Amino acid sequence: MTMTPNLADDFPGQADRIHRLKTGNAHFARLYDEYDELNRTIQRVESRVEPTTEDVEEELKRRRVKLKDEIAAMLAAEKD
Repeated sequence: MTMTPNLADDFPGQADRIHRLKTGNAHFARLYDEYDELNRTIQRVESRVEPTTEDVEEELKRRRVKLKDEIAAMLAAEKD
């Protein structure tokens, strides 16, 4: 089974910031949950548990990148 990254894998060393933002910022928490759900969906698609078209798979991955970029910007702006 193909493993998809999670935020801790994508942003090593940022677990404390991720936790702080997830518990203290509703917008970040929503992005976090959406990112996590997209990862699970992409994992099911890549492992062919949930077959779909290539176009749909690529769109899911594009959405994940967009979310990751927004999350990265919020993490960068978060003070230690």
